[in-house]
Amino acid sequence: MTDGGELRAVNAGALAGRPLRCFDFTMAAFVTVLLLSNVIGAGKMATLTLAGHAFTFGAGILFFPASYILGDVLTEVYGYARARRCIWAGFAGLLFMAVMSLVVVALPPAAGWGGQAAYEAVFGAVPRIVAASITAFWAGEFVNSFVLARMKLWTRGRWLWTRTVGSTVVGQAVDSLIFYPLAFLGVWSAAGVTQVAVTNFALKVGWEVLLTPLTYLVVGGLKRAEGIDVFDRGTDFTPFRAKL
Repeated sequence: MTDGGELRAVNAGALAGRPLRCFDFTMAAFVTVLLLSNVIGAGKMATLTLAGHAFTFGAGILFFPASYILGDVLTEVYGYARARRCIWAGFAGLLFMAVMSLVVVALPPAAGWGGQAAYEAVFGAVPRIVAASITAFWAGEFVNSFVLARMKLWTRGRWLWTRTVGSTVVGQAVDSLIFYPLAFLGVWSAAGVTQVAVTNFALKVGWEVLLTPLTYLVVGGLKRAEGIDVFDRGTDFTPFRAKL
């Protein structure tokens, strides 16, 4: 018995050449959430008032953690190697988005078109922040996937919540430790960088915990659809490899 029900436990290497019904859709969802949370959510600051206290945060924080949850789902259901391919696909998508934004914003606007200032405000991100975001995503996602895959072996496939939460704690810590100093140190004070990093880390992990029931539903449904429970025994965990 596993978290997904009565399934056939297989090593990740045994998936080579096996048709997987839902992998492509899960990968597409992962890359879509990653790109849209960076395009739509990253540029807006929002303020919510709860119990008389105002909380200001980047709007993207509401959706970006979903990429970590989908990363958990990919690793748990399909194994580290396939999650690795998805992370590289997301990394390539972010790079293309950054280059495309740079080129489109830099093109001279047509006479009479008054949207240049708005375009620059939305898509003209500071190169330092873009580089920090892409680097932090790459490192954080690979750490997240590695920790989850190793914990699945340690727990023998039991206690899914320990893997999803534990891997997110480590992965988001790496993400935050890379992104905020690279993006803002020297612009903000060290105390300000630390405060924002810790607050956003706590919010992201909190989202993971709150969405644990949904993660169970998605993981269980995908495992039943595929009919297998994948374990990363004998997997090469280097991030610098595209082969399954």
